[in-house]
Amino acid sequence: MKANIMYAAGDVRVEEIPVPEIQKPTDVILKVVAACICGSDLHPYHKMHAHAHGEGEAMGHEVLGRIDVMGSEVSGFKKGDLVVVPFAYGDNTCPFCKEGLMTSCVNGGFMTGCQAEYVRVPQAQGSMFKLPDDIDENSPLLPSLLTLSDVYGTGYHAAVMGGVNEDTTVTVIGDGAVGLLAVLSAKKLGAKKIILMGRHKDRTDLGIDFGATDVIAERGEEGIAKVKELTNGEGTHVVLECVGLMPAYEMSLEAVRAGGVISRVGVPQYVEAPVGFASLFGRNITLTGGPAPTRAYMEELLPDILDGTLEPGRVFDVTVNLDGVPDGYKAMDNRVALKVLIRP
Repeated sequence: MKANIMYAAGDVRVEEIPVPEIQKPTDVILKVVAACICGSDLHPYHKMHAHAHGEGEAMGHEVLGRIDVMGSEVSGFKKGDLVVVPFAYGDNTCPFCKEGLMTSCVNGGFMTGCQAEYVRVPQAQGSMFKLPDDIDENSPLLPSLLTLSDVYGTGYHAAVMGGVNEDTTVTVIGDGAVGLLAVLSAKKLGAKKIILMGRHKDRTDLGIDFGATDVIAERGEEGIAKVKELTNGEGTHVVLECVGLMPAYEMSLEAVRAGGVISRVGVPQYVEAPVGFASLFGRNITLTGGPAPTRAYMEELLPDILDGTLEPGRVFDVTVNLDGVPDGYKAMDNRVALKVLIRP
């Protein structure tokens, strides 16, 4: 089968590798119907070091597909079912999963190798989410349904962990796909003022469609001054940090009001961050967020997609086949594409 393999920074190749096989009775093999490139895939694309023996890493952690082979301990599904899989798999029965935190499942882990024709899903029974029987490969809803695997669930997790509701003002830092869907999520949860900090007009225009009430293109002190101008000098109750770089975290510290919450879902590309008296402690700021347990949100987010109320799949602006994946990485890295959909 064809699969996307990354060997080093900037070195992405589509190669022929063996079709995955069942390794444990809790596994399922999916025939991939739709996958995508995540903004977090760009981190290794920028800085991955070549392995000593020339091995590559199978890429991709977001997938929607049909069940092809089932392990003997998987029940409640059948061959041919169309399912979406969270980027973090889990058994859905351990204490953490029961609390909705599959990303800490004692038998869990993170998906990989989804940018391929087939992929193995560990802990499949607890991870897979079956889609309605009337959805097929040609459904216009597929892009939006795929966002349940990661990007929409991650934006929603940011808003939930931040405690967004109709009484909170919100700043979203980052106009990537997660940031835009954090805007959509904040709107879904009732926020009346949503400030989107982003510099790319085509993206921030989509953010306005998703519910942003204000857009700030400036960064640093100038950007923070504009946030304060829009909030009576106070800052917002909640800041959703959807980038993962230190400048974004530092802007979060300035944009949040006293007593507020910073919710981070951008994968941190830094080891240490200011958390002392001057940054968090002195103003009673709560710092929260983390990898999104997207499986926990799928039932809640699905209805708005099915009835057309919300269309999170609009973040996909380029579609490629597997042979086009290396060019898809380049397009996202060069900000030519917001998020690339892969249809094998």
